[in-house]
Amino acid sequence: MFGLVVVPMAASLPTTLSELGSLSENYFRLLILIIFVVILALLAERIEKVRNLHDLNQKLGKQAEELEEANEELEAFAYSVSHDLRVPLRAINGFSRILVEDYESTLDEEGVRLLNIVRDNTAKMGHLIDDILLLSRAGRQEMKESEIDMKDLVKSVWEELQTDWEGREIELKLEEMPKTRGDRALLTQVFQNLLSNSIKFTREKNPALVEVGAQEDEDKITYYVRDNGAGFDMKYVEKLFGLFQRLHSPEEFEGTGVGLSIVQRIVKRHGGRVWGESELDKGASIYFTLPKL
Repeated sequence: MFGLVVVPMAASLPTTLSELGSLSENYFRLLILIIFVVILALLAERIEKVRNLHDLNQKLGKQAEELEEANEELEAFAYSVSHDLRVPLRAINGFSRILVEDYESTLDEEGVRLLNIVRDNTAKMGHLIDDILLLSRAGRQEMKESEIDMKDLVKSVWEELQTDWEGREIELKLEEMPKTRGDRALLTQVFQNLLSNSIKFTREKNPALVEVGAQEDEDKITYYVRDNGAGFDMKYVEKLFGLFQRLHSPEEFEGTGVGLSIVQRIVKRHGGRVWGESELDKGASIYFTLPKL
């Protein structure tokens, strides 16, 4: 006869629905615990990153304050030194002029030539000091904003510069220009520098042409001063607004290399930017932006 064989169930396998439910609940709790641990790890990592970023921001803020203080001290030093240099320069220029005027008959040609070189160089240094003082004021001067009619401003500056272009065949082509808001004295300095440059660098052109106008966008106005003068090579454009940087030799055109640095500083203080475009011997265009009214 065949006997009944009973195969026992494995002790680890659940035998009832309640045991199955208990096992599922344990797995669920384990899964929740794993998720919770992962979230904690991510949260701890994020907190550490935020803490590090906060520390870095504090360090950068402190460095920015120290840099600003250093810049202010440097500008104050430059202003003080430049101002104090005026007195001895006036003395050198005055005494050398007296020597040339009163003792020219007792000096030989070489002596007169050397004294004239001294006078020329003191005059150049005087212009440099004036430009350094203007650069310092452009960064330190308190801004007094008002609505400005830019077209009238350019007309006024052009008339002030009349002695620079009088007797030359030079035309100012003045387009319509939207009004803006800014510091009138500082923006007057911008156009004085740009128009003076155009007058200077068109010296060899006959007729010479200077154009001033503007292009209006949604959030800004782009003003420009353009001429048909000597221009410059665009491979040196990065030097254009650098302090004491010159793209022409002193023998070609006089200057200190500070004028466009002043323009850039003033435009930046108004929340705009400035750049230049040119082609050698075909003129140059200087653009700068200002916010719309």
